[in-house]
Amino acid sequence: MSQKQTLIRGTAILTLTSFCTRFIGFFYRIFLSHTFGEENVGLYQLVFPVYALGFSLSCAGVQLALSRCVARHTACGEVDKAKELLKTSLLFTFTLSCIIAVFLQHHSATISTVLLHDARCTSLLILLSYAFPFASIHSCICGYSLGLMGTKIPAVSQLIEQTFRVLFVFLVYLYADKQGISVSIVLAVAGLAAGEIFASLYSLMAIYGITFRIPSPALSVHSFLIHFQELFKHALPLTTSRVLLNILQSAEAVSIPLCLQYYGLSVSESLKIYGVLTGMALPCILFPSAITNAVSSMLLPTVAEMQAAQHQKNLRSVIVRVTCYCIFLGSAFGVLLLLSGKWLGIFLFHSELAGQFILTLSWICPFLYTNTVLLSMVNGLGKTFFSFFANFISLCIRIAGVFLFIPQFGILGYLIGLLVSQIVLFSLCLLRLNFYLHT
Repeated sequence: MSQKQTLIRGTAILTLTSFCTRFIGFFYRIFLSHTFGEENVGLYQLVFPVYALGFSLSCAGVQLALSRCVARHTACGEVDKAKELLKTSLLFTFTLSCIIAVFLQHHSATISTVLLHDARCTSLLILLSYAFPFASIHSCICGYSLGLMGTKIPAVSQLIEQTFRVLFVFLVYLYADKQGISVSIVLAVAGLAAGEIFASLYSLMAIYGITFRIPSPALSVHSFLIHFQELFKHALPLTTSRVLLNILQSAEAVSIPLCLQYYGLSVSESLKIYGVLTGMALPCILFPSAITNAVSSMLLPTVAEMQAAQHQKNLRSVIVRVTCYCIFLGSAFGVLLLLSGKWLGIFLFHSELAGQFILTLSWICPFLYTNTVLLSMVNGLGKTFFSFFANFISLCIRIAGVFLFIPQFGILGYLIGLLVSQIVLFSLCLLRLNFYLHT
C-alpha cells in the first residue's frame, strides 16, 4: 500500500472512530445531567483542567515525539531501535505519571480549595489520580502505532476507552439504584479511570501480539539514556506548549466572566454569555475538527518518514496538497456556518445568542481547522521548538484578548483576539513550511 493510500485509509478510520466516540459522549453527557443534576456535572467538569494538565505533563508530548522518532527509525530500517524507544517511553511516562498521581492524592484538598475553589472536588481528584498511570501506557502505545502508520490500536482503544467508561457508570448506577444505594458524581470519575484501565490493557495485549512476538534484547541503561535524550529533545517543547495551553484554558475559564463584569455586565449575565460561548457555540464550531485531528495524527509520522527517506518531492506535494485541502474544508464549513449559524443556535440550543456567536466564529474555521494540520507537519519535520514558539505567540494574543479587549469591547473583544491569534499562528506555520520547502 502506498503512502498516499495509507494516509487516506488511516485518516478515514480515525475520523470515523472520533465521530463514534463523540456520538457516545453526547448521550453520556445527557445521562449524567439527568442522573446527577447540572450542579454535579459542573463539579465533574471542574476537575478536567487538572486531568488535562497532568496528562500533558506526563505523556502528551512524549506521545507525539515517540510517533515521529519511530517513523524515522522505521523508514531507515531500524526496527529494534523503534522497539527500544517504545520501552523507554513506557518506563519514563509510567514512572512520571505515578509521581503525579501520588502528588495529586497528597495535595488534593489544597488544589480543590485554592485552585478550584470547591472542597467537594477533593474526593474526585483522589480517584482521578489513578487514571494517569494507565493513560500513560495507552498514549505511548498509540504514539508508537501511529509511528508505524497503524491505526487499528489507536482506533479500537479509543472506542474501548469511551465504551467501558459509559458502561461502567451505567451498570454500577443500575445496580446501586436496584439496591437502593445513592451514588454521587464520583462514579463518573471512576468511570474515567475504568475506561483508561481497559484501554491500556487492550493496548498492551495488542502491541505485544504485533511487535514483541519475536523476543528482543532487554533495554540496557545505556540504550535507555540515548533514547531518552532523543525523546526529550522533541518532547520538551511539545509538552511545554500543551501545558501552556492548558494553563491558558484554565485561566480563560476564570477570567472571561470576571473581565465581562469589568465591561459592565452583572455576574449572572457574564456567566450566561460564557456558558453560551463555551458550552454551545464553540462545540458546534469544533465538531468538524474530528476530520482534521485525524489527518494531523497520520501526517506527523508520514512527514517524518518522508524526511528520513529524503523524498523531498513527495514531501513537498503532501504539504501543499494537504494544506490546500484543509483550507478548502475550513472555508466550506465556514460558509455553511455563516449561512446557517443563527438557525443552528435557535434549532439546537434555543438560543439566539448562540446563533450570533456561531455566526461570528464561522470566520475562524479556515484557520482553526488548518492550523492543527500545519502544526502536525511542523512537528513531523522536527521543528518542535518553532511549534512551541508559534503556539506561545498565539496564546499571548488570546490572553490579550481576555484581559485587554474584553473590558473594552465585551465578548466581541475575545472573539476578535481569538481570530487574530489563529491568523497569526496560520501565517507563522505557513512561512516556516515555505522556508523549509525552498531550502
